[in-house]
This record gives sequence, C-alpha cells and structure tokens, in this order.
Amino acid sequence: MVSPLACVHPDAKLHESVEVGPFAFIDKDVEIGEGTVIDANATICEHTRIGKHCHVFPTAIVGAVPQDLKFKGELTYTYIGDNTVLRECSTVHRGTASKGKTVVGNNCLIMAYCHVAHDVVVKDNVIMSNATQLAGEVVVDEYAVIGGGTLVHQFSHIGSHAMIQGGSHVNKDIPPFVVVAREPIQFYGINNVGLSRRGFSKEQMETIQKVYRYVYMSNLNMSQAMERILAEMPQSAERDLIVDFIKNSPRGVVKGR
Repeated sequence: MVSPLACVHPDAKLHESVEVGPFAFIDKDVEIGEGTVIDANATICEHTRIGKHCHVFPTAIVGAVPQDLKFKGELTYTYIGDNTVLRECSTVHRGTASKGKTVVGNNCLIMAYCHVAHDVVVKDNVIMSNATQLAGEVVVDEYAVIGGGTLVHQFSHIGSHAMIQGGSHVNKDIPPFVVVAREPIQFYGINNVGLSRRGFSKEQMETIQKVYRYVYMSNLNMSQAMERILAEMPQSAERDLIVDFIKNSPRGVVKGR
C-alpha cells in the first residue's frame, strides 16, 4: 500500500506488496522488491535498487549523490540486497565513476545515523552499529560486526567475521575472524563468541588461533610469518582466507598489542 501522502515517481517500479508511508519520496529509476517497507519521510533517490523484504526506516536516505568532488553526475547505482534494514537517519550514497555502484548485501542491519559512502561494498550479514561511518570505497566482508561510532578510513578492508570495538578509528585493514579494540586500534584476539555462534568447530577456531600466533606473537615480520604458516600448517579454508587477505592488503593490516 502506498500512502496518498507519499511522492512516488511514475517511472518507479514497486512490487504490488511494497508499503510506502506518508511523506516518503521515491524518485525515478527506482526498483523495490516484494514485501519491502519504506517508512514515512524516507527518501529513495534515482538509480536505486532495493531487494525483497527490506525495511527503510523514517528519515533514512538511500541513493543520494556522493560527496566526492570528482563526481560529475555520471550514471551510477545503489544496490540494497534482500532482508536488509536501514534504520533512522542512515545514509547510503550511490557510486562514482570509480566503481559505478555502492552495494549493501543481504540480511544486513545498518543502524541509526550510519553512513555508507560512495563505491562501498558491504557484503551479506553485516551489522553496523549506530553512527558508524564508512568512507569511500571501503569493503566490509560477510558477518563483520562494527561497533557504534566507528570511523573507517577510505579504501579500508574489513574481513569476514571480524568484530570492531565501538568508537574505533580504522586506518588499517582488519583481517578475518579477529577482535580489534583500543586506540590506536590493534589486534585483541580472535572472535571466539561470534565464530561459535556461527557454527565454527573447535578445530577450525584452533586453526585460526594458530595462524594469528604466527602473525602477531612470533616476533616474525609479516612476510616471514606468511612463509612459516604456509610451510608448517596444513591447508584449510581458514588458513588460506587469512593468508590471502594479508598478502592482498595494500594498506597493511592492523598491528598486534
């Protein structure tokens, strides 16, 4: 049901089950999937695609033009996956010529006052707590949890299943499976609670712990640690994910305690 007080462009494509509250604004070239709710006073800007069973809360803004001074009005997009929640006053800006799109995946929770800047990729099952701010071209991998008030520097990469303490300043890449905390931000162990909740076995968590002992507790430099891990630890999905992440980190990963 679309409120008669909402403003919906005639070219917008809304599934018949979409609910739109009063004073919401939906621009041209917008597509919204089955079961999605757009609350009162929410704004969905042009060139936005929102999936099924999402909920956009009051005053959230999706698909606004980026705050990048290099943006010249080129055609770019914003994509929101299925079952994602965007809470009050959250903002997701569309891409620039750099990547052409900003993406928030499936089953994400973007809490109040969060910001997702241009060309960011937030993958599935991510939680961004209140007032978290992602600068341009950040990548957040699956199941990451970012504590409230965290500031993430542009081009940073946050690995899957990572947990970031609220109020952190992220200026290095955060590898998978870890907890990072304090100021300046640093490795603080592996995310045992999160991994256990997501069904990781004791053996998998022991493998992850052993990899990070080489990385952060062996007095080896990063190249030496990678060589030792590959030479001395049996192949596993967890080992390879961590090694590939660190090897492909142009910014370098967060330091140990």
